[in-house]
Amino acid sequence: MRFSICIPNFGDFADPRAVAEVASAAEEAGWDGLFVWDHVVLDKRPGRPFGDPWILLAAAALATSRIRLGPMVTPVARRRPQQLARQVSTLDLLSGGRVVFGVGLGAPLEAEYADFGESADPKVIAEKLDEGLDLITRFWTGEPVTFSGKHFTARDSTLLPRPVQRPRPPVWVAGRWPHRRPMRRAARWDGVVPIFESAGPTGLPDIAEVRDLIAYIRSERETDAPFDVVFGGTSPEDPAKARGLVEPFAEAGVTWWEESLPFGSAEEDKLEPVLRRAAAGPPAL
Repeated sequence: MRFSICIPNFGDFADPRAVAEVASAAEEAGWDGLFVWDHVVLDKRPGRPFGDPWILLAAAALATSRIRLGPMVTPVARRRPQQLARQVSTLDLLSGGRVVFGVGLGAPLEAEYADFGESADPKVIAEKLDEGLDLITRFWTGEPVTFSGKHFTARDSTLLPRPVQRPRPPVWVAGRWPHRRPMRRAARWDGVVPIFESAGPTGLPDIAEVRDLIAYIRSERETDAPFDVVFGGTSPEDPAKARGLVEPFAEAGVTWWEESLPFGSAEEDKLEPVLRRAAAGPPAL
């Protein structure tokens, strides 16, 4: 299992310098990755600043040399595929091939789609996600692309430079379990970031449900290529308790633990508590 810090792109982390500081501390303390949310407004709380995730990640890339970096997750449907393809390629070049491209539908749909005049229909958003990913990966080949889809078009378009990673940066797909359709989508790519609808107040699902998810993904995979299962929460400060929390997920097949402060807490978007957690290092298995 590998370990990452996952932070929002609002509050203190609207400032790229704060993100770079956490990234540097995480790398020094032995974490394997830093991932940043991609929201425009989220819940429209007044006076809360948001940063562009790609600029935040660029700052993190310049402050580090080893850890993996990426959005967690980018809603492909509210961005242009050609824009995303170029942003990921540029960040992969800047970081020396360390980008993971996390994607999903996004949420909340009303606030981040409908309020800007875009369709909040989950079916339409899912269509754009699938079509957009297809087009983005074609752009990443560096070859001329002609594409005519329901939502996106490209006419003899070549986007250079290519990403550093070959054949492309890994793509992780978020989705809610036990819904099968997003899991089938994830199975076609390189990893899954599941949200368990049955998770209780702790945000953690039953281990048996994690095993069920992983078994379903394996049944849908058409290749034996490596595949990541990404999940996380807030681990205790006590090393023995942290190990007791995380180790069962590793044994079930989770390959990445994403550490974050409790969702919606007063500290989740504050630099100092996140910096303290990053500096303390990942759970030891």
